[in-house]
Amino acid sequence: MNIVERKFSPSSALMLMKAGVHPVLARVLTARGVKAKEEAAQTLDHLIPYTELLNATKMASILADAVITQKRLLILADYDADGATACSVGVRALKAFGANVGYLIPNRLEHGYGLTPEIARIACAAEPRPDYIVTVDNGIASHAGIAEANRLGVPVLVTDHHLPGDTHPDAACIVNPNQHGCTFASKAMAGCGVMYYVMWALQDELIARGHDGYENMDPNFAIDDLLPIVAIGTVADVVALDANNRILVNEGITRIRKGHSFAGVDALAKISGRSPRELSTSDIAFGIGPRINAAGRLESMDAGVETLTTDSVARAEALAQILHDINDRRKEIEGEMTDEAVRRLLTDVQPDRYTAVLHAEDWHQGVIGIVAGRIKERIWRPTFVLANGKNGELKGSGRSIPGFHLRDALDMVDRRCPGLLPKFGGHAMAAGVTVRAGGLEEFTKAFEQVARELLKPSDLLQNLEVDGALDAGEMSLETVKVIKSQVWGQAFPEPAFCDEFRVVEARPIGGGQHLRLTLEKNGQRYQAVKFRHADGTPAAKVKAVFKLDANTFRDETNLQLLVEHLEAA
Repeated sequence: MNIVERKFSPSSALMLMKAGVHPVLARVLTARGVKAKEEAAQTLDHLIPYTELLNATKMASILADAVITQKRLLILADYDADGATACSVGVRALKAFGANVGYLIPNRLEHGYGLTPEIARIACAAEPRPDYIVTVDNGIASHAGIAEANRLGVPVLVTDHHLPGDTHPDAACIVNPNQHGCTFASKAMAGCGVMYYVMWALQDELIARGHDGYENMDPNFAIDDLLPIVAIGTVADVVALDANNRILVNEGITRIRKGHSFAGVDALAKISGRSPRELSTSDIAFGIGPRINAAGRLESMDAGVETLTTDSVARAEALAQILHDINDRRKEIEGEMTDEAVRRLLTDVQPDRYTAVLHAEDWHQGVIGIVAGRIKERIWRPTFVLANGKNGELKGSGRSIPGFHLRDALDMVDRRCPGLLPKFGGHAMAAGVTVRAGGLEEFTKAFEQVARELLKPSDLLQNLEVDGALDAGEMSLETVKVIKSQVWGQAFPEPAFCDEFRVVEARPIGGGQHLRLTLEKNGQRYQAVKFRHADGTPAAKVKAVFKLDANTFRDETNLQLLVEHLEAA
C-alpha cells in the first residue's frame, strides 16, 4: 500500500478562502480541481441544460404526443438501484403529467439484463398492450430485443448511460450522453439522471404546448421534486461525481434533509439507521443503496420501485422492512461466497497474474458483483467472479482498478475470440459478461493477456490518496460539519487525512471484526474505530489514514476518527 498525498495549489486554495470557503475545505476542493467558489456551489443554476443532451427534446416531443393522446407507455427498467430509481423517476413524472404508464423489470435470474428478445415479447404481450416501450438504464446494446419489439409493432425509446458498441440499435429515439455524436459534457450521468433530463424536457414541452393546465396533469408537481430519487440512484450506481452529478446529488440530498422528499426515501433511511434530516452520500452508498440493490439481486426489483413510488407512509415502511430483510440475506450469502472466493484465490490464481477469474457452480448470480469488488480490493487486480447461467453459459460480474477500462478490455477479448462472449457491457470500473458454455479457460487466458498488454507492473500497486495532516484546531466537529456540507463520491472522494499517533488503547469490538482505538498526538486524545480489521494488535505508534466523523452517544456528540488504514509508524 502506497500512501500518496494529493497535490493542491496554495494560490487557488487562498482564493477560495478569500471567497469564504473554510481553510480545510479550500485545500481539499483545490486538490480535486475546483478553482472557484461557483464550482463548489452545486446549485441548479449551474446544471447543464437538457437542450445540450442529444435527442432529449425529440424524445420529449414523442412522449408529449403519447401523454396527450393517452398512448400506453411501458417503462422497461434494469434490476439495480439505478434502474429502480430511473424507473421511479419516470413513473412518478409521467403519472403527474397524466400519462397512461406502467413498468416491467426483468428478473435477474430468469431473464438476464436488458431488453432481450424474450423480454420484448413479454412486454408486447402485456395488458394493456404498450404503444411504446421506454427503456431506462439499459437499451443501448439491445439490438436483438429492439428488433423483436419493432417486428411486433411496438417502437422503443431508449434512455441509457452505458457505452454503446460500434452501432446503435434501431430504436425510435435514443437519449444517452455516451451515444455516438452526443457532445453532452457530463458523460458520467447515471441512468436515473438521464431519465430526469428527459422528464425535465417533457415538462417544458407540455408547458410550451399550453398543456400546463392539461386536465390530467398534477398542478402541484415540478420535476425538481424528483431529485431525492435521482440523488439516491446516482450515488448508488457509483458513477463519477463530476460537477453536473454533484449538483443533482446535492440538490436531492438538500431536499431530503429539509423533509421535501418521499415516504419511501425516509423509510429506507430510517431502516438503515440513518436520519433523513442528516443524510449524507455515504449514508446512501452504504445504507439506502444496498437495500434497494438487494431486491434485484435475490428477488424482484418491483419492491424497490414500489417503495420509491408509494405515497403511503405505512406501505413505504413495510416495504423498506422487506428490503432490509432481503439485504440481511444478501450479506449472509455474500460473506460465504467471499470466504470461498478467497480460498480459491490460493489455489486457482497464481501470484504473478495480472487478473483474477473465479467460478464456482453453486455461487449466486445476484451477489457476484459484490464479491468481485471485495476480491479486487484485496488483491488489487481486475477481477471477474462467475456463476452458472442457462444452458451451460456462465454469468460474470467484474470490477477493475484505475488505468484498466473493463468494458474496453471485454471488447478486445470479444474481437480476438469471436463467439466466446454472447453478451457483455458496462463501464470502466464495472462490467458484466456472459461466457459461452465451456469457455471459462479461454476467457481466463484471453482476459489475462489483454491485462498484460494494457497494464504496467506499477499499476498493480495500490495507492491510497490522502489530503495530508490536520492541525489540532482543525480536528474538530466544525470541520466535520464543513466536510459533510459537500457532496462526495466516485472520482470526487471524501477527504481522508494522514498522521502519526501513539496508540493509548486498542480493543476488538463487534465479535472481533472491528477495532476500537484511543489515539494520542501532542497530548490530545482522539476516539477512533477501524471497521473490518483483521491485522491483529496495532503497533505502539502508528501511521493512520482516517476520515472525520461525529459520533453521538446518549445525546452527546463527539469527534470520531474513522480509520481506513493502519501501519507501524
